Amino acid sequence: MTRIIMHGCNGHMGQVISDIVREDPDTEMVAGIDILDNRENGYPVFTNIFDCDITADVIIDFAAAPAVDNLLQYVVERQIPLVLCTTGLSEEQLEKVEEASKKVAILRSANMSLGINTLLKMVQTATKVFADAGYDIEIVEKHHNKKVDAPSGTALALADSINEALEEPYEYVYDRSNRREPRPKKEIGLSAVRGGTIVGDHDIIFAGTDEVITFSHTAYSKAVFGKGAVQAGKFLAGKPAGMYDMQQVIG
Repeated sequence: MTRIIMHGCNGHMGQVISDIVREDPDTEMVAGIDILDNRENGYPVFTNIFDCDITADVIIDFAAAPAVDNLLQYVVERQIPLVLCTTGLSEEQLEKVEEASKKVAILRSANMSLGINTLLKMVQTATKVFADAGYDIEIVEKHHNKKVDAPSGTALALADSINEALEEPYEYVYDRSNRREPRPKKEIGLSAVRGGTIVGDHDIIFAGTDEVITFSHTAYSKAVFGKGAVQAGKFLAGKPAGMYDMQQVIG
């Protein structure tokens, strides 16, 4: 049984993960951390993380960037492995994450979806076949109209994964509106669509002569990220200090 503390338990993802854990016989939510204690969660909630004295095997974090500094101090002091899902961390905070990982196990990923992390591996295999054959590579991502960054972190992670498979890295291109020339071969185009309530769509296109191969991933709800985070928590519990990622979770 993996005992979990949920950091940001009363946010949307905190509640999604709490529901997943309730249905998972191999996990138990033993406590939550949130600035507001305004829900009936079925487990104790602490508004100050340093007041939490509950024993746990792992902390799953889906909170806000300003809360990460105290979280890192807490997990190092208590020696509790951390699945770090909060995005938008500053360079200074990322350095703190790296330092903390020398003292406690930390798993961080651009996307917690099991499907996306499997796709990261699949596109590397495809790249080794199609890039040498002269296929053009494009990534199109679609998200809801409230998303403020573009392209998505997942689109960039897919592009990075493709580049890892190439002997000579391709250039990332985000806008061709000022160009008046044919498309160069050694580039990866990244396009962003924002509209409605789209949770997350990612298409990786390999376009050759008379042939197009597309790898697609569609998230219909944020539960896919919660499921991945719980699987990551099971994986990370008991691990020694170090930096881990979702590629290790899926094997």
